[in-house]
Amino acid sequence: MRTKPVLLLLGVSAFFIAIISCKKDNTTDTTDGSTTSTSITPSYGADVPAVYKKIYNAKEVYKDGSYIVIKTTTLPDHKSPYYKGTKWAATQYEAYNGTNSLWNQNPNVIAESTVTFKIPLNPTVAATHTSTPMGPMGVAVNGVPIFNQYAAGGSPLTGEINSFDQYYGHPQQQGMYHYHAEPYYLTAQKGKDALMGFLLDGFPVYGPNEGGKAVTNADLDVYHGHVAVTADYPAGIYHYHTTATDPYINGNQFYGTAGTVSQ
Repeated sequence: MRTKPVLLLLGVSAFFIAIISCKKDNTTDTTDGSTTSTSITPSYGADVPAVYKKIYNAKEVYKDGSYIVIKTTTLPDHKSPYYKGTKWAATQYEAYNGTNSLWNQNPNVIAESTVTFKIPLNPTVAATHTSTPMGPMGVAVNGVPIFNQYAAGGSPLTGEINSFDQYYGHPQQQGMYHYHAEPYYLTAQKGKDALMGFLLDGFPVYGPNEGGKAVTNADLDVYHGHVAVTADYPAGIYHYHTTATDPYINGNQFYGTAGTVSQ
């Protein structure tokens, strides 16, 4: 008779162990170990200004002296045809459904990579304007790197632009997904006049609208920006805008003194 309670307790224990072992969070499918979500809740430093808390899909955002440090996995939180064949495909793959009749998927697929941006907390105009690099020159609020207006080798984006997915991004050879132009997912979600991210010089990037109208290249200086009031900077600040035509986000040089990016 004494064995029955013991068997019952063992059964209950096994039941709870089974529940615990099968429990999964919103990022991992424990049946095959694959990641099913690319959304991240960042760790924000206690003294990070509110505007940098708009960076919502990075690993860490914190203050380091006179710099803001942004660590990201570079994975877009939206779907893409470039997730096909990856461990995120179950939830993140979406066939191309954009409007470009010339769309042609490049051979690369999205891969995770850790990139750290260190940008000036209080950006200032540079005494000598440096050229934007090939590779990451800034970061979008969803943690996706921003590249300049050139394709590999410094050639125009004329052909490469046809490989941009429906959210206007694509991965390079190592799998780093990035934007060269307006990030359609972000402007759709947040508005065409909203904060899109920051370049390495610490100056913000806004969408293609301002004050209820579309911004054109003629409204901007040679660095592709201007000084104006924004919702995040009511006193006004120099900022870049995305536009529909080259150079899309930035001219050939930073307006301010650039910080650093490391991988």
